[in-house]
Amino acid sequence: MKGTILSGHHHHHHIDPDARDARVFWAVIVNLGLTIAQIIGGLLSGSLALIADAIHNLSDAISLGIAFVARKIARRPADSAMTFGYGRAEIVAALVNYTTLIVIGIYLVYEAILRLLNPVDVEGWLVVIIAGIALLVDLVTALLTFTLSKDSLNIRAAFVHNLADALGSIAVIIGGTLILLYDWRLVDPLITLLIAGYILWISFNEIGPVIRILMLGSPPEIDLDKVIADISAVSGVASTHHLHLWQMQEHARALEAHIVIEKGQWDRADSIKAAVKTLLAQGYGIEHSTLEIECSLHACDAPQLIGHG
Repeated sequence: MKGTILSGHHHHHHIDPDARDARVFWAVIVNLGLTIAQIIGGLLSGSLALIADAIHNLSDAISLGIAFVARKIARRPADSAMTFGYGRAEIVAALVNYTTLIVIGIYLVYEAILRLLNPVDVEGWLVVIIAGIALLVDLVTALLTFTLSKDSLNIRAAFVHNLADALGSIAVIIGGTLILLYDWRLVDPLITLLIAGYILWISFNEIGPVIRILMLGSPPEIDLDKVIADISAVSGVASTHHLHLWQMQEHARALEAHIVIEKGQWDRADSIKAAVKTLLAQGYGIEHSTLEIECSLHACDAPQLIGHG
């Protein structure tokens, strides 16, 4: 586990940020062009499924646009207003994107139910052709964002959404074909429900980690009990308390704690503190740690292990 944590902590810096931004920018342009074509095609053909796919695609373009701006902001250095830096700009952007997708998904369910109750004619050929073009564009966008998706909640969300778009386009092609072959008009709102359901499933599944970071939650991949046990096992440490572990941003973990030095070991306090910091950095990828050192005779009275009482 320790090797995995450390390897994942550094690999996201290897590619030039401007080159990454260029990929995101072109993904936005490609998706905006596709969205316009899909909306026009949906209106001309009467296909709600095609318009649903276009709205989802537009949300991806907006999501990528927000991510593009957030990536720029996130690289700003810490200042007096934001002493931890601006890294959480991407996390906030991800929350906005997923919340918007949930609203869109609910709206599409509503529209599909109305269309089930009142079916309309759909031009099957136009639906199939435009959805086919959409599928190609979705695959191009996924290729542009694939590498970046490994390191960023924002870009990973956009990548997953583009895969969802590709699946949606495949579903629309199948629906258009069924309309051409069997004139089954109900397939259009049914496919719309499938697309909406997938959007909602993805959004609810991905929004949890984003909220966890914004709520100062501990990194889910780190066993806090093991961290406490490892700190306590350091030579010269009697105990630890008032411990806080959280993610400052997606790739930056932080910890603060009170460390009680064993009786007779106070002259080693600085080296013990350094040993704990090394353990946290090398064992758990926690580069930012703030440790308050206490002697065993004057430690906090009845302290709380995690958090402050």
